[in-house]
Amino acid sequence: MEPVIGLDFGTTNSAIAVADKRRQSNLATFAAGPNTTTFRSILYFPARERYSQQKVETQAGPEAINSYLEADTKGRLIVSIKSYLASPLFTSTSINGRSYTLEDLIAIILRRLRTAAMQQFGTSASQVVLGRPVRFSGAENDADEQLALQRLKRAAELAGFQQISFELEPVAAAYQYETQLDHDELVLIGDFGGGTSDFTLARLGPGRKLSGRSPVLGTSGVAIAGDTFDSRIMMRLVAPKLGLGSHYVSLGKELPVPVWVYSQLSSWHHMFLLKEPKTMAVLREVKNQAAEPEKVAALVQIIAENLGYALYRAVEQTKVGLTVEEIAGFLFSQSTVRLEDSLERWQFESWIQDDIQNIAACVRSLLDQCGVTPADIDSIFLTGGSSFVPVVRRYFSRTFGAGKLRSGEELTTVAKGLALRALED
Repeated sequence: MEPVIGLDFGTTNSAIAVADKRRQSNLATFAAGPNTTTFRSILYFPARERYSQQKVETQAGPEAINSYLEADTKGRLIVSIKSYLASPLFTSTSINGRSYTLEDLIAIILRRLRTAAMQQFGTSASQVVLGRPVRFSGAENDADEQLALQRLKRAAELAGFQQISFELEPVAAAYQYETQLDHDELVLIGDFGGGTSDFTLARLGPGRKLSGRSPVLGTSGVAIAGDTFDSRIMMRLVAPKLGLGSHYVSLGKELPVPVWVYSQLSSWHHMFLLKEPKTMAVLREVKNQAAEPEKVAALVQIIAENLGYALYRAVEQTKVGLTVEEIAGFLFSQSTVRLEDSLERWQFESWIQDDIQNIAACVRSLLDQCGVTPADIDSIFLTGGSSFVPVVRRYFSRTFGAGKLRSGEELTTVAKGLALRALED
């Protein structure tokens, strides 16, 4: 029997696992300083000069980050690419004189993951179960959902996979959690990714495995997760330091600096669009007439020098800091731009209060759909990076009871579960 591949292509991180008939699921590892079982879903295309002189190939994952950070002249960095899957507006993009479809770009990441599995586990990696969210980020209707699935399947084909199937990511997390159980439970699984938060209600345990029945009672999802939380910090803490809320003069009238610029800046996967020549011309004109020109100048420099990823990391580090401390520092220091501040946890939680309410509404809808009350739930299994956010955990503790919360392998649960899920087909 050929080992079964489970691949979790995530907005922020990806992982790939192999399961065999003994129901053991093992993760591929990647070199990133110390070896890691997660692979950053990032692409880096070196600047044209470096690309042509040194013939550097497109970089993905840890190599992409290192190449970007080491480059004096920054090339094109693409992050959160999964967020484009449901968008019919994204057809292709030109990089270093070559046109790439969305499927081409995603295939580069999937190919690196597949190659790692082939090399480390000695498998042909022809079959794969790919994870998918309950609802793709940005999907407004069923047509958008189908477009996302078609694109993801095509990207997997380009990466070399021949037999491709899909499973919901929170369902995969349920299969992995089930390996920890020696008794039956009614479990609510919450999978918090970069682009979406997905939930599954499942009956899990030895009895379920013995009967062979599907564990899933229902699923639900909402396009709010880690990237959303980051964007709140960007708009409230960082953007004002780059000119948001200030004014400039045009034709004798005082006008606010365009808000849409900062909205794109706060959506990491839209950040590269700001470097379009027309947008840069507008920003330079705004800077020349701005009431606070040094702030807009810093914004222009961040965009012109492709410093967006460093800004993204600074925001992310502040968010992560708030998971363990009541106050966290924010520091961005690149080129000649230095932004520094601090953020208290209560402020951050007030900024994401509406997001938490929307997550709560999604969970309530799932319970109502299945005719289940919070008291009926035996365990809450939370996975994904944003499951660490204290206000997220407090909601589940308050609603279901702190003693019911379970967690573990937050960034790799889905990949291992996908591989285990494939064994039941």
